[in-house]
This record gives sequence, C-alpha cells and structure tokens, in this order.
Amino acid sequence: MKLYKTTRGVLLNKAGGYYQVDQDWDQLINRDRLYDYLNDQLKSARTVQERDARAWIANELLPPIENQEVWAAGVTYFRSMEARMEEAKESGGADLYDKVYHAERPELFFKALPHRVAGHGQAVSIRKDSVWDVPEPELTLFINSSGSIQGYTVGNDMSSRSIEGENALYLPQAKVYDRSAALGPCLYVPELPIDPEATIAMRISRAGKVMFSDSVQINRIKRPLEGLAAYLYRECQFVYGSYLMTGTCLVPPHDFTLAPGDEVNITIDSIGTLTNTVGYN
Repeated sequence: MKLYKTTRGVLLNKAGGYYQVDQDWDQLINRDRLYDYLNDQLKSARTVQERDARAWIANELLPPIENQEVWAAGVTYFRSMEARMEEAKESGGADLYDKVYHAERPELFFKALPHRVAGHGQAVSIRKDSVWDVPEPELTLFINSSGSIQGYTVGNDMSSRSIEGENALYLPQAKVYDRSAALGPCLYVPELPIDPEATIAMRISRAGKVMFSDSVQINRIKRPLEGLAAYLYRECQFVYGSYLMTGTCLVPPHDFTLAPGDEVNITIDSIGTLTNTVGYN
C-alpha cells in the first residue's frame, strides 16, 4: 500500500481504493509492523473518491516527510565507485572510494533536514558555485525509531561532482544545501520487503529532448539494506525515524551536467515516479 502526504492530510491507497487517515504523519508512520497497522486503520478510515484523491495528489502533494532526518549511503554500487574514482583522480583521492567500496563499514553521511527536501513536482537545486552537477536516483528506506525498515520511497540525491572531486573533504558542500534532496511521490509500505529485482530507472530531459536514460535492478547493490540501516542506528537515535538513501548505480556520462530547466524523472517498480525540475536557489 502507499501513503501520500497532502495539504489535506494523509491518503492511503490500497488495491485501487483511497482512504483518508486521521493522524499526523509522524504519529502514523513511526511504528513497528506498519503494514499491519495500516490494514487495521482501513476499518475506520474515510473513503475518498478516486477522482478527488487523484486531484489531491496532483495539486496538493507534499514530500513524505515531517520530522525525519535524511541520511545517505555512498559507494554502494560498483558503478558509483568507478564514477567517484574518476572525478577524484586529479585530487589524488581516487583510492578512498575503492577502499570504501570494499570495506566492512559503509560510507554514511547526513543529507538533509525536512525543510531542505523537495517533493514530487517541486524543484531541486544545483549550486551556483559548481560546474558539474548530477542527480542520483536512489531507493530510499524509511526506518522507524527502533531501527526497523518499514517502507520505501524514491530519492534524488543531488550532487556536485566538481566540488566533491576537488577534495573528498568537501563532501558536505557537494551534498548538503537547500533543495539538494527530493523524496516521493509516496511512502510505499509493502507486506514483504521490496523485490530485489525491482528496477530503478532515470530519465533526464532538456527542452523536450532526452539527455540521459538508463535503468538497473536494485539487487546490484553490494551491501544488504538491513546492514546499512543497522550501521546508521549504531550510535544515533531518531525519535521520529529516518530516511536513508541507499546509493546509486545510474551515473550520467562524464561530459554531462545539469542545467536550470532540466526535468529529472526517477521511477522505482512498485513505488512510482518522482519528477523534479532543476533550478538555482
């Protein structure tokens, strides 16, 4: 089932039906056995007509986040390691990414507070002091306050490759700024963990022309999703739960950089499509 956060409240979609859930976002999602809880809520939830629900989603959709922090994992796919080594070779930092990819401990970094997160249909940003910028499509986990993965969404981890490539210590500036992250369009809460053969796809368009398009199965990831979540929660508490972007395997070619007005579409099987336009803050 899917949860949509809108200006009118939370919509639950299951098997083609739409229901309004009368709880605030944080109270609703931060629990164990979320799928079972939502099933129970259907008994008392108000039915919303499909055309009305679709209008809410089209016109009043918010990113699926309230007080959760967003974190990210890096270099979890072989292609990501290759790209990072390529961008860092002139600074002498290429070996760092090879070592991270093969290490037991994953790379985890803070990405965004809720006010810096864009939703479906909203704009993401590129930095004015960067000359090489890309989106990074990522399966994103919702992890509750007890450290259990309860749902999934589509994530866009915007990244300045020129800044990170200049020096690996500049990673926070390359990754953390206003509207540097997008989540949506919904929180997908399945009965079972997401299918490892699910496909993640990205298409970047400019003035109606497709500049980049590719897809990959999420099972190409090197690390188990539960292991990434466990490392994040080793020494951190998240009162409202958290979101964890799990890394990307789709990297545009070396000569591509985003420009204002570009449109980025990221689709993950079973979850849906996250669409963002690109601009400056």
